[in-house]
Amino acid sequence: MAQGTLYLVATPIGNLEDISPRALRILREADLIACEDTRHTARLLARYEIGTPRESYHKFNEVKRTLRLMDLLQEGKQVALVSDSGTPLVSDPGYEIVAACRREGIRVVSVPGPSAVIAALAGSGLPTDCFFFAGFLPARGSQRKRRLEELAAVPATLIFYEAPHRLLVSLSDMAAILGSRKAAIARELTKIHEEFLTGTLPELLKLLEARTKIQGEIVVVVERGGASAKPAVYPGPIRRHLEEEMRKTGLPRNEALKSIARQRGITRKQAYRMIMDEE
Repeated sequence: MAQGTLYLVATPIGNLEDISPRALRILREADLIACEDTRHTARLLARYEIGTPRESYHKFNEVKRTLRLMDLLQEGKQVALVSDSGTPLVSDPGYEIVAACRREGIRVVSVPGPSAVIAALAGSGLPTDCFFFAGFLPARGSQRKRRLEELAAVPATLIFYEAPHRLLVSLSDMAAILGSRKAAIARELTKIHEEFLTGTLPELLKLLEARTKIQGEIVVVVERGGASAKPAVYPGPIRRHLEEEMRKTGLPRNEALKSIARQRGITRKQAYRMIMDEE
């Protein structure tokens, strides 16, 4: 029996008109549509009068559902995978099923279309020749700061997704760690209240702090660091650097030691020996 095909179908990120004729045809012809949220996808399917059966495929059942979908594909069924919006697998479920298909030699077809990452980058006014998509920053402050420190040296325009309730603290950490880089905030892309804000990170933070409420889906685009960035300046003795790191981040001693070792480009063991040598 001929094997089926897994179609990765990009769907609108807001405006329901942003879907291709090819995507609509595949959604109609598929034997099953695997949806991140069947209720959300139902609105799109109703708009275009598509009655294809659908079932959920999200981060909480991804492993289990992958086994079922693989059985269907091996029986010759055609399966379309969609996320709530945009391109599947981009900060959305789908990795498990695609990896399994590649291992088993099952055909995978990407059906391109909307992507909040690309839409935000294109409209940001920042360089588009080289970019790095970092997804969502960690929710915990200490982890978020460490991640931003890792990304600070990436020689590319940086792109983040962010939740509205964390936008201000993330912008504050970006301004502190990345400096006064130019940035753009894209909010509610393709929707009625679409908004682009541009300026430096400190300017955008000040602007948004003045708002009583921040809502919607948000993409933050930040320009790359300077080509000749100044070398990092650390507190004199490494012991003092460790104490400053613990005070600034609230990390326990062992985690703070790992952090300063990464910042200095040395191993944790080397950092520990340097501290011992200072005694």
